[in-house]
Amino acid sequence: MIARPLTITGGRLVLAEGAPVPGALRCEGGRIAALGDIAPQPGDEIFDAKGAVVAPGLVDLGVFAIDKPAFHFGGITRAGLMPDQSPPLDHPARVRFAAQSGKPDLWVHPLAAATRGLEGTELAELALMRDAGARAVSTGRGWIADSGVMLRLLRYCAMLGLVVVCHAEDAGITGNAVATAGDVATRLGLPSAPAEAEALAVARDIALAELAGAQIHFRQVTTARALDLVRGAKARGLKVTAGVTPAHFMLSDLELVGFRTFCRLSPPLRQEADRKAVIAAIADGTIDVISSGHDPRGPEDKRLPFADAEPGMAGAETLLPLTLTLVRDGVIDMARAFALLAANPARLLGVAAGVLEPGREADVAILDPARPWIVNSAKMAAAAGNTPFDRRPVEGRVLALFKGGKQIS
Repeated sequence: MIARPLTITGGRLVLAEGAPVPGALRCEGGRIAALGDIAPQPGDEIFDAKGAVVAPGLVDLGVFAIDKPAFHFGGITRAGLMPDQSPPLDHPARVRFAAQSGKPDLWVHPLAAATRGLEGTELAELALMRDAGARAVSTGRGWIADSGVMLRLLRYCAMLGLVVVCHAEDAGITGNAVATAGDVATRLGLPSAPAEAEALAVARDIALAELAGAQIHFRQVTTARALDLVRGAKARGLKVTAGVTPAHFMLSDLELVGFRTFCRLSPPLRQEADRKAVIAAIADGTIDVISSGHDPRGPEDKRLPFADAEPGMAGAETLLPLTLTLVRDGVIDMARAFALLAANPARLLGVAAGVLEPGREADVAILDPARPWIVNSAKMAAAAGNTPFDRRPVEGRVLALFKGGKQIS
């Protein structure tokens, strides 16, 4: 049932450029009808934002689980679901089921598995999965080692008009590593791999994408050398984009001291120089997307020796406040923050959302960017609270969330 027309008044609108501006926003038929200096029409439902920021609902590109309470808490209205499910999203029926799984108050956009069983050898039925609702294709948690398979994948996806979402680590170098090679890994005696494993993967995949004329998105680029490669590819006009999660611009491998398994991530935390390079890449536009990498893991996966623990973190609830630290630090402005969190991922997925503009889907978050709170892993809405940010004070809280013009939280 379509919600009756809604007008959000008294807010500050986050637009594509500049600081938030006072204005109202009207939704009708599930889409944004008008915004700016407008008045409610007779019969409209009215929501008074009371001076809060009115922003697009977040589009979280690359989650490993659908965790609706956590997503709604974090202001996420759409999620790009990674194919690493059980069984993998390598069949049209599974993709179709996943695409329907969150409606009506959360839209799930499945990423089709690039290869059967995510094994990196035989291409999956990509065209059929696109028709079943897949919005992009992904190599999943792993890297396709066979360059011939990767080139065929990129050529096929270029023909289908699908973005290829890649994991950027040369598996032949990383092996069973759980940390980045350096002083910390040596001191702790952890299996480690050089940071160059990421740059090697990025270099090869950029070369193949250029050869295929394909659009490629590196889900996480976390090292200075790999970011330089992405920067250079963009300067040459290639269809290359890059993402990162807050962990890699907030934390370094010093967090591993004490063998904190909540800091066991993939790719692993990097050295301080790489962390600073990620922030610089967000500032200069090299990084296009900030996503949560949401991957809730219970005690059975995390309460283990560090090298045996599964990688991943519950990131949906902290995605917005941690990104807003970049705004408070003057690295980016509010408009750029929501380009990273909503507009750019929506564009990569090919959905009419992520921006407050007439005609777009009325996915809207009302937020107080200065509202303080403390991350508490024991009280998170997520299925599991495995966050490396436990007990950290943050600012920025979603006050209300609308999906298709209907309030859902």
